[in-house]
Amino acid sequence: MADNDWKKRLGVVFSTNPDFTYEEEAPQEPATLAPEKQNLIVGIDRKGRGGKQVTLITGFIGTADDLADLGRTLKVRCGVGGSAKDGEITIQGDFRDRVVALLKEMGYKAKRGN
Repeated sequence: MADNDWKKRLGVVFSTNPDFTYEEEAPQEPATLAPEKQNLIVGIDRKGRGGKQVTLITGFIGTADDLADLGRTLKVRCGVGGSAKDGEITIQGDFRDRVVALLKEMGYKAKRGN
């Protein structure tokens, strides 16, 4: 039944070939750039968090595993919680200066945003 999911094939022209199989292209994750080529922006965000502040790191280009590893390292070094998803790392609290210093120490090009 999963092979006959018509919603994934919208816009495909009908084929009379009985041996035809529709093949989907899987989205590919971008390869992780070297730390010195990454341009990370460290800012603060309060929207949709009940007034609580989080440090938001954006601009990471790479795989989800590498993003999670970087997020885990920053959370441990700051001693707080957070998450890493959708190309962004969130650190609970206002740690902009410390995160910029840690990223530069690791070899990343980081600058403080707002």
